[in-house]
Amino acid sequence: MTVLVDHPPATGEPAFSFHDRGPLSRRIMRMLATSHPDDGLDVVAHDVLDLTRDAVLDDDVQLSLFLLYGTAYGSFGRVGAELEWDPTLLRVRTRLEAAFEAAVRDRVDAPPAPSPVTAASVADALFALTAPQPGPGLARDVEKTATREQVRELLILRSIYTLREADPHSWAIPRLTGRPKAALVEIQSDEYGGGRPERMHSVMYADAMRGAGLDDRYAHYVDRVPAVTLASQNLMSMFGMNRRLLGAVVGHLAAFEMTSSLPNRRYADGMRRVGFDETVTAYFDEHVEADAVHEQIAGRDLAGGLAEQQPDLVSDIVFGAAACLLMDDLVADHVRTAWAAGRSALRTER
Repeated sequence: MTVLVDHPPATGEPAFSFHDRGPLSRRIMRMLATSHPDDGLDVVAHDVLDLTRDAVLDDDVQLSLFLLYGTAYGSFGRVGAELEWDPTLLRVRTRLEAAFEAAVRDRVDAPPAPSPVTAASVADALFALTAPQPGPGLARDVEKTATREQVRELLILRSIYTLREADPHSWAIPRLTGRPKAALVEIQSDEYGGGRPERMHSVMYADAMRGAGLDDRYAHYVDRVPAVTLASQNLMSMFGMNRRLLGAVVGHLAAFEMTSSLPNRRYADGMRRVGFDETVTAYFDEHVEADAVHEQIAGRDLAGGLAEQQPDLVSDIVFGAAACLLMDDLVADHVRTAWAAGRSALRTER
């Protein structure tokens, strides 16, 4: 489920199935595709960040981060494999991450860390933070009013993460020990199908996309998704790939699991309402039960266990959870605003 075949593109064959969104992503795409150095990339990155009003919603910034993280995931086949540790690209990534993280921290209104720090107090704080809110929301819109075409849009938007489901959080596994490590491995084992490839959540999501008449190749729809969708994926990657943000990625996963079960039930019900069958709904039905278990493991054994081991990470755990909720809200607001205005939530194709 990659954009590319697993060898360098032949002459005339495009390296990417999507387009750049500005001078920085254009230069990065060219460098990854050709493996030719670009000594001016640092200057371009500086200029782009100097001009941006909001790194979270900047198309060029977010696509550039998506490209740079993609070389580590192998998202684009062999393209960029030789440049995974290129010093220029790493400097640019670090600069973009600093701006992105600062913009997220400016937006996040995280509650104070619990005191005293125990596994139970941290879990309780996270469950309070992620408690369902009354009133309308994206999942309820899908359940009650979304059209069949709007459901297809939602599947496209979610594909940027879900066709790689679980991968961003897995970076934390080698950085954990003891109880939290065992908890994360237990969660991720379920995400990866428990040894059954056809039950991997990314594979089940690909099945859902095909069932809805969509293309299941990873990154196929990058041109159609807004910057906020890329930012949601990039946040997970940034937390997971930076060891200093271990607490944040653990908090992010805890919030991710704690806010999954009920919305997925509503998504599945809405999909059945507009006529999609089990081929499409199976992925969402799976998460209703699985994440009801995962949220307890993530809150008490993973996040709570890490807090007891390393109390200095509690603030980062809470920040990561709050950042997850923030990004979910930004994505949902974008979609709901577009739908309420009678517009598509997708970008116009170039």
